[in-house]
Amino acid sequence: MRFRSGVAIDLGTVNTLVSVAGRGLVIDEPSAIALDRATGRVAAVGQAADALAGKEPQDIEVLHPLRNGVIADLDAASAMLQGFVRRAKLRRGLLRTAAVVCVPGGATWVERRSLAAALSVIRPRCTLQLVDEPIAAAAGAGIDLAQGAGAFIVDVGGGTTESAVVAGGQIVRARSLRVGGNAMDDAIVTAVKAELGLMLGRNAARTLKTTLGLAGDGTGRMETVGVDAARRTPRVEQVPGWLVAQALEHIATAIVDCVQEMLSDIPPNLAEDVVRGKIRLAGGGAMLPGLADRIEAATGIPVVVVDDPLRCVARGAAEILEHGDGLQQGPVAQR
Repeated sequence: MRFRSGVAIDLGTVNTLVSVAGRGLVIDEPSAIALDRATGRVAAVGQAADALAGKEPQDIEVLHPLRNGVIADLDAASAMLQGFVRRAKLRRGLLRTAAVVCVPGGATWVERRSLAAALSVIRPRCTLQLVDEPIAAAAGAGIDLAQGAGAFIVDVGGGTTESAVVAGGQIVRARSLRVGGNAMDDAIVTAVKAELGLMLGRNAARTLKTTLGLAGDGTGRMETVGVDAARRTPRVEQVPGWLVAQALEHIATAIVDCVQEMLSDIPPNLAEDVVRGKIRLAGGGAMLPGLADRIEAATGIPVVVVDDPLRCVARGAAEILEHGDGLQQGPVAQR
């Protein structure tokens, strides 16, 4: 029986997910906070704040306090987390709250400490375990980490892409690219403006990405709405699939090259586990049309997208919170 409250947090560049022990996932919202410029007070967090992004409301500043998977604005991140944790309604007891927080595998010591500092501000009595995202993704994908099973995980998040071979709850090989879904969106915005003279918002670029992806065959296209770069007036445009695929090509190539480099250095005893277990794609970027096929064609190893890839890391973090004994232990901070 659990005598203390527990929380698992996937603090992502795009979305933050919070699971509470015994209750499951309670928060799944954008990593955004809106501040009143006049007073400095929090006007909104999560979905309500993100809905204002790019719309330039008067007297309101919308911040996304994470960049490349780590905290870029500690004060804003702390305020945002405080809003989420308050909404999660953690019970307060005599014992410390157990918290599992996911971090990119390539996060520096300073970046890891900033996560600990942000959580300690809002939950002083907290026993914190930082878990590398590939380990959480493997747990969320159903890999039995405690039994020593090997697996190859590619977690394409908003700010980072984490590629890792894991075994027995430990990272064997890992690489972190500081590119992900946000870089893809930016590439599409740049390409559409250069080719079609149309300025797109983030949501429009994201829709083009998830609909057309890398599968541009010269015939597919999608209608979108943006602002004419010359006239500065709204305009409807048909964006061709080849343009989106071309914009994403350098990012897709970087991800594929990273996976191939990892495979070239894999321990022989893990090769069978990887081939038979397949390469597993997690994160929002896993749903990019054509990405799984591109990796499979380059490596010759079957590639599958995990169930509910957007929530895979959060699901794994919750699993580690509940059954973490014997799994990989990240740096622990007691507050």
